Amino acid sequence: MDDADRAGPFWDVLAGRVPEPPAARTLGWALVSVTPDRGEIEVSFDAHAGFPNPAGVVQGGFLAAMLDDTLGPALVATLPPGEWAPTLQLSVSFLRPAAPGRLTGRGRVVHRGGGVAFLAGELADDGGRVLATATATARIVHPA
Repeated sequence: MDDADRAGPFWDVLAGRVPEPPAARTLGWALVSVTPDRGEIEVSFDAHAGFPNPAGVVQGGFLAAMLDDTLGPALVATLPPGEWAPTLQLSVSFLRPAAPGRLTGRGRVVHRGGGVAFLAGELADDGGRVLATATATARIVHPA
């Protein structure tokens, strides 16, 4: 199936059929690439001047939100219309400070069962240094 023909929450946002979620807009979310058949995604974020903590680096809550907004779409891009996948658990490891600027998230579906999926990914700076990693568990919600 051609990506332009796909439907569902992820694809509807990309096609402009529904507005971008406010959280994605706040984080400066942009799709770089997606391979739904493999459950992989790469996205970028704009860690703008409003994100630093008093130490001058991006506050960890923003990094966690970016990772959640990387891993979730890796799964949601694989789902048919009507299905959704809320995050049940997100575990983040902060490896090094993140300076404001462009950050890249890479996420993947590690395993998917009938109603649960396990996800993993990382967030890197423009130099390719991994700043934070995450794993998540998501519940696949089927239409009633």
